[in-house]
Amino acid sequence: MRIGCHGYPDARTNMLPKKKQKASKLSKAQRAKREQEEEERKLREEEEARIRAEREEQERVERERKQKEVERLELKDLERREAELKELHHLLEENHTAVTKWKTEAVEIAKWERYMRCDGAPDPAVQKEMNTYMSLWRDDPEVNITLVLQQCNLALQLVDELEDLLKDITDPQERQKYQEVLINLQELIHSKHHLATEEILKSASENVSTETGNMQTVIKDDNITLCLWANLNKIPRFKSVSFSEAGLSFELPKQLAVSDIAVRILHTRYDHPSSLARMTHLRTHTPSNRVHPAMQSTQRMHISQSEASLWSRRNSPEPEEIQVSHVQTQMEALDVRDPTSPPEEHTVINPVAQVVDLMEYTPLGGVFYYDAFHLPPQIQYAHGWKFVQVLRTGMQVFSYQAEKSGLDGHEALPCPLVGVSVTLPESVVFLEAPQVARWDAAGISHCEIHLKDPTKSKILKRSTPKGKQWRMDGITDVSYDESEGKISFKMDSFQAFALMQKTYANLPFQSWELRPLGQDSALYTVNGAFMNISITIQDNKCMLQSEQEGGLSHLIGKWMSGSDLQRAMVDAGVNIFVNEYTHKYVSSTAKDPLTEHAAYEQMALFSSACAFSWSKWNAKCGAEHLVMQVCEHHDPSPVPKDSWSLYLLGAQRSRKLAITETSEAFSPDHYPGSEFHSTFIHLLQDTMSPDGIAQTRNSHHLFVDTVQSLLCATRPLMYS
Repeated sequence: MRIGCHGYPDARTNMLPKKKQKASKLSKAQRAKREQEEEERKLREEEEARIRAEREEQERVERERKQKEVERLELKDLERREAELKELHHLLEENHTAVTKWKTEAVEIAKWERYMRCDGAPDPAVQKEMNTYMSLWRDDPEVNITLVLQQCNLALQLVDELEDLLKDITDPQERQKYQEVLINLQELIHSKHHLATEEILKSASENVSTETGNMQTVIKDDNITLCLWANLNKIPRFKSVSFSEAGLSFELPKQLAVSDIAVRILHTRYDHPSSLARMTHLRTHTPSNRVHPAMQSTQRMHISQSEASLWSRRNSPEPEEIQVSHVQTQMEALDVRDPTSPPEEHTVINPVAQVVDLMEYTPLGGVFYYDAFHLPPQIQYAHGWKFVQVLRTGMQVFSYQAEKSGLDGHEALPCPLVGVSVTLPESVVFLEAPQVARWDAAGISHCEIHLKDPTKSKILKRSTPKGKQWRMDGITDVSYDESEGKISFKMDSFQAFALMQKTYANLPFQSWELRPLGQDSALYTVNGAFMNISITIQDNKCMLQSEQEGGLSHLIGKWMSGSDLQRAMVDAGVNIFVNEYTHKYVSSTAKDPLTEHAAYEQMALFSSACAFSWSKWNAKCGAEHLVMQVCEHHDPSPVPKDSWSLYLLGAQRSRKLAITETSEAFSPDHYPGSEFHSTFIHLLQDTMSPDGIAQTRNSHHLFVDTVQSLLCATRPLMYS
């Protein structure tokens, strides 16, 4: 016991036992509360465990039920599989045979019509006739521009026919022969333009403008626009010439303004240089064995789902028996890097990256040949006589470079650039600001490579292909006025140039839809990255529709074949068409190509009665499967939103899905009460009306072929 300072016990000491007793009582209450909470927790956990066990049991039972249902449906599908495949094969083969017969007859009719015309035009398929035709035309002294343009128009028709012939020729030697004829004919057309230009310039002094004292003229027809200016007055203060009716103008430096020169801008609405570049730089390999497209669908059905992914061109090599023609991109063909040197060792100073890859870019609006010539001797009059000096060398090109090498090893002497301004052609749609490329006819002999290691001063040189290619270097001071549709730029010399646009600027698609408008009639709509396109299909004809009519007035509302429409759309800058190399330039959804092809075949068969549309789940279902929205539709009006159902297509079988387009997540579960089928069309028939099925069976083979060709050319299931 503690004793206080006065000998009495300390009061604080007496209080300790009471505090301990109170604390002891509180701890017991807390322990009781904890025990109660623990008991409640155990009860909750037991209840949750019970509920979880019940749920897991229910899920297990449901999985077993679904598995048994799936096994039942798969067994049922297996029993009728052979019959469904035979029926599909019969429909496809029947259509293919009818289309092949029609095309063969059409070729024979065209040959007979050509024979009956008796117009003296040669048959492009007969090389002897073509050689004779070109030899006679080459020796023809006619230089009158009107008559020459008439002759050129006939030759351009032959060029188109030759290009069509080349598409079907697989033999390398035979192909080379036709290519030589094509190139010779294209060069002959250009030489005739050259001779007609010379003839006009010889009499330039007789067609002088009273305002400028120079000659200025524009000659146009359906295929070309020829703008000519002859510098007769030689005014030092001269700045520019404008051909307002052609939407062209050019600027010259003072050195040229006082020279005896003539300037020509020849705008051809066709593009022969690009054709030459493709033949020169793109190497083609054609395999000896190919599977006919009409047979691919049936063969595809026998490929397991695990094997189907092996057919993807992007993930593995193609089997030899279905390999398609392999075409390198131009940049790959021009890649001359030494494979033995590590890529990190050197930096390219003058790379070939400025060479235009004609798979990535497409020239639009034709070609502009921007040339300067020495002004030929003019007509002189004396004593009633007219004298003309004839030069054996013909019209000579005026050589001009913005940078000329100095004498005695001195630095190059800079000279002013030559400028040109172009109003964008009305027949072309530019989805983005156009890029300018110049035609490199001669090419470069080498490019320099500086080693990254500063201790190594050696400069390596490597050869590159010489000429016959478009390049984007050497173009400066580019100015684009979108409101006026005009582009201006400068170059260091007079060269041919073209306006370029990215080939796949409108891809990938945002959405797509194919819906019937009636028997053998459908509307195919593609919403692209920049503009929306609709194509009406009626029998074997197609008609383009678009909200943006500018640049497409010559196409919209006109019926033409599918192949002609495709070519016209690409030429107009509205490209929605793809090939097996498009994925190198556009993001895409990897899909098994055979499953995809089979889907287009069967969609075409039912396109008179069923509507098909894009689904966001197509990007979530894997490479071995396809997902799309489908419904039976007989009204030409738009499809109601609540009419669509989702379908999953695979290599082995297809099914209707339980999910909708607005579901939170993708699920491959089939729609309750639906069945599995080995073919897409038999799955669709389960929910179609008798009238709808009858309508599909009455579809004309040309309509089916046109729809299928359009789907295969755009591949919406991969590029959306």
